[in-house]
Amino acid sequence: MTKIGKIGFYGILTNPVVGYERLAEVMVEHGVRIIQLRMKDAPTDEVLATARRLREIIPPGVTFIVNDSPEIAREVGACGVHLGQDDMPYDEARKIVGPKAVIGLSTHNPAQTTAACALSPHYIGVGPVFATPTKVNPDPVIGPGGMAKMLSIATVPAVVLGGIDHDNLAEVLNSGARNVCAVRCINNSKDPGVELDRMIRAIGR
Repeated sequence: MTKIGKIGFYGILTNPVVGYERLAEVMVEHGVRIIQLRMKDAPTDEVLATARRLREIIPPGVTFIVNDSPEIAREVGACGVHLGQDDMPYDEARKIVGPKAVIGLSTHNPAQTTAACALSPHYIGVGPVFATPTKVNPDPVIGPGGMAKMLSIATVPAVVLGGIDHDNLAEVLNSGARNVCAVRCINNSKDPGVELDRMIRAIGR
């Protein structure tokens, strides 16, 4: 099974101001190691077309993940898929994407963290740490304390996310996070390279 190395900043593309292709290019230029396409509620053909374009932009050395859909991930030759708690079960997704593909799982409380890690995914998502408007029906906020608890029991690499930005990043890092995803401050920026550089430097300290 493919191994996930150091993650650091985990990139998610969702309605970026500069466009999906441009933000993908910026993330690659800044050395982001994992880039996920997340197009919630978009028509399947639109997600498929965007994923195909991104597959041409994102080089082999960067892990390209498709959110929610193992079928689209397989169709476009992505590196893997990220699954939420309400998505297809891990074992079914594995049959679709194959034994070498990367699978990540979202977790929102300690019980889910334990259950997800028992499946031996490549990584888990931990959150939402803070309130976030990027989901229509967000899960309960876990806060830095809840995040730290989940990180302490995780047995696979864990990426923290949910409402993280420059103002609260230090608190997240001081609470034990090593792999971080920030969505809004990157996707909503007209100059995401500046935001990425600032975020990546802070994580690397």
